[in-house]
Amino acid sequence: MNTVFIDNRWVESHSADVIPMLNPSDGTVIRDISRGNSQDIDDAVKSARNAYENTWSKVSAMERGRLLHKLSQKLLEHHEELALLESADCGKPLTQAKSDATAVARYFEFYAGACDKLHGETIPYSDGFAVLTWREPHGVTGHIVPWNYPLQIFGRCVAAALAAGNTCVVKPGEDACLSILRVVELAKEVGLPAGVLNLVTGYGHEAGDALVKHPDVDHISFTGSPTVGTLVTKAAADNHTPVTLELGGKSPQVVFADADFNEVVPTVLKAIIQNTGQTCSAGSRLLIERPVYEKVLGLIAEAFNKTRVGPASMDLECGPLIRKTQQERVQKYIQSALDDGLKIAGQGQVVPEAAAEGFFQAPTVFRDVPPDHKLAREEIFGPVLVAIPFDSEDEAVEIANGTDFGLVASVWTKDGARQLRLARRIRAGQVYINNYGAGGGIELPFGGIKASGHGREKGFEALYGFTVLKTVAIKYQG
Repeated sequence: MNTVFIDNRWVESHSADVIPMLNPSDGTVIRDISRGNSQDIDDAVKSARNAYENTWSKVSAMERGRLLHKLSQKLLEHHEELALLESADCGKPLTQAKSDATAVARYFEFYAGACDKLHGETIPYSDGFAVLTWREPHGVTGHIVPWNYPLQIFGRCVAAALAAGNTCVVKPGEDACLSILRVVELAKEVGLPAGVLNLVTGYGHEAGDALVKHPDVDHISFTGSPTVGTLVTKAAADNHTPVTLELGGKSPQVVFADADFNEVVPTVLKAIIQNTGQTCSAGSRLLIERPVYEKVLGLIAEAFNKTRVGPASMDLECGPLIRKTQQERVQKYIQSALDDGLKIAGQGQVVPEAAAEGFFQAPTVFRDVPPDHKLAREEIFGPVLVAIPFDSEDEAVEIANGTDFGLVASVWTKDGARQLRLARRIRAGQVYINNYGAGGGIELPFGGIKASGHGREKGFEALYGFTVLKTVAIKYQG
């Protein structure tokens, strides 16, 4: 089956080449996808432009909302199917994949309700003028969706873009995208007009590059690494195309002596092993106040030691990494740390049932990691946690801010004044107090600063990024 979707039809790629998609749990080929190229992207953009000019821009906000709501309901009806695709494709335990399938439906539900609530303002001005603002869609938006959370990231950017009145061209990750191939089919089934949602599979350096550089794309949404994010920004700049970037992270969890350790331990563990650590917002640095450092680290190490890693179908705490090169990357970081004399405090176990050909990595926590060590500064994108002691609030803030990233942070303390002080002082797009991630909150604006990107996704704030503010000044005789 072809995997290029243009004008509500599956079409053959101009290249006629394919990319094999591997099952991370055993290394076998799940299926082939089309190797889309610049010609396919051009076809998709033309389709999206035609739909924007002649169809979608004529659909009222109320009707857009009704269509997106229908899609949300359709996604819920196919929840199990989507979860199974996401699990096999990404290597996620089924429980995690089910959460993602629930989330994509919720994104479309949330933005369906927001379609007719994107209001402008009136501005008091001088006598003889009535001034108002309108929020208008960009037009054609390009979306580069990564392999680690295909359903969730597709939902959070595409649902918002459609709700704001844009048409979309999506380039999904070549390592995992089967679930969203099904989503675009379901979008057609509920009546989304032809050309409103198009998808081209392929490599980033081919199809993705063509999408970013296309002169008729009006906005780019990119989620991925800081390195590629820089390339995307530079390429888009040639056409003055605005870009929303959600990039990497090295997010700290700061634990003070008065924290509730019964809450800290399971939350810290989940924040680093979820999706086998392949999460931009993973809580990969654990900062612990020195008087309770050994106690908290001991509890964390015990939790790590109980963690099991295996095939996605076993639905354990951890599945495999996405591919062999990612497995080798994580193992290289671990070996380098050991070569530097760093010590492992706790480590999970890969179950005997795991195939040798699978891309498995046991979750690992290192102790006493110097804040300037690369293990504590660079994004590993795997289940590796570094523990760092601190002696004062000022030192905790310095360490927390001591990387190039600024995506997420959490602070664990019962002291209300300290909660607010650190929330202001830590440089991150989101700061969570006595929790991590707030349960994923579709309603909560998400994004970073520094090398973690710019712009915001999720929540109502995302709609502003997918619109252009227009000011209208009317002169009248008073």
